[in-house]
Amino acid sequence: MNLKKTPVILDTDIGRDIDDTWALGMLLKCPELDVKLITTTHHNTTFKAKLVAKFLESVDRTDIPIGIGIKVKGPKGPLRKWVKDYDLSQYNGLIFNDGVSAIIDTIIHSPEKVNLIAIGPLGNIASALKKNSAIINNSRFIGMQGAIRRFYEDLPGITVEYNISQNIDACRKVFNSDWNKTITPLDTCGLVKLSGADFDRVIGNNDPIPSIISEQTKLWAKERRVYKKMMEARTTSTLFDPVAIYLAYSEEFLNIKELKIVVTDDGRTIEGKTGKLIRCATSWKNLKAFEDHLTDRLTT
Repeated sequence: MNLKKTPVILDTDIGRDIDDTWALGMLLKCPELDVKLITTTHHNTTFKAKLVAKFLESVDRTDIPIGIGIKVKGPKGPLRKWVKDYDLSQYNGLIFNDGVSAIIDTIIHSPEKVNLIAIGPLGNIASALKKNSAIINNSRFIGMQGAIRRFYEDLPGITVEYNISQNIDACRKVFNSDWNKTITPLDTCGLVKLSGADFDRVIGNNDPIPSIISEQTKLWAKERRVYKKMMEARTTSTLFDPVAIYLAYSEEFLNIKELKIVVTDDGRTIEGKTGKLIRCATSWKNLKAFEDHLTDRLTT
C-alpha cells in the first residue's frame, strides 16, 4: 500500500537555536510528507542556506530545492564552524536566490494543497502573501509562533515569543489573513525536551540524520557554554520547532482550540474579539508520547 504524501514547504531560521536542526531532521524522517522546498529566513539567509545544503547533501537529499529568503542584518550564529569550509555552489540541487518567489511558485503550481511550515520569523511568508495572495487558496499555514497562556519554562502569563518579536508586522499580516492557520505556541512546543533514554538514543547515534543532529547539538551547546550541563543531565534544550513538523501530519497528541488571536503592538498574542480565528495547540494530551514519537522518528 502506497502512502499518500502531503507536499510541504519548510521556512526556517536554522542556525540560531538548535531546535531548527532537530525539526529538519524530523521532517526528512516523515514518510507522510513530501518536501518540495526549504527556505531560509531572518538574518544571514545565505549562511543559513549553507547549513541546510550541507545537511541535505550529507543525507543524500539534494533532490530538495533551497530558497534563500529575505536578508535581515544579524549574526551568523553558533553553528558557523559546521559550515566554515562548505561552498554553497557545490550543492548538487536547485538553489533559488529569491526564496519568496520560490515559495509562491511552489504553492501556485502544486496539484495538491501545500502545508507551509514556518518555524522562524515570518518575513518571507508575509512577503509571499503580499506578492500573491492567491497562495492562500492552495496552501495551509502551520507555524511555531506565539504564547497564548503560558510562556518560556511553562510559567503562567503572556510573553513576547521570539519568532513574533523579530518581525511583529509580518506576523500580524499572516495572522490577520484568511489562511487556514494552525500554530503551536509556547503553551505546547515550549515543553518539549528529550531526556534520559530518549536523549541517549539520539545523541551519539551513528545513523546519518541523528548523527548530524548530535554533532550540531554538541557544537551549539559548547558555543552556548551549556555542553557539560547538558551531557551530565542527559537532557536537550527545549525543542520548540519539531511540534510544527508534527502538526503537518498529525494532531493526535495535542489539544487544538480555535481562538481569535490578536497580535499586539508589542508582539504579544492575545485572545480578542477583533482577531482572526486560528487553530491553536493549547495543551498536550500526551507529551511523553510525542517525545517518544520524535525519538522513534529520528532513530528508525
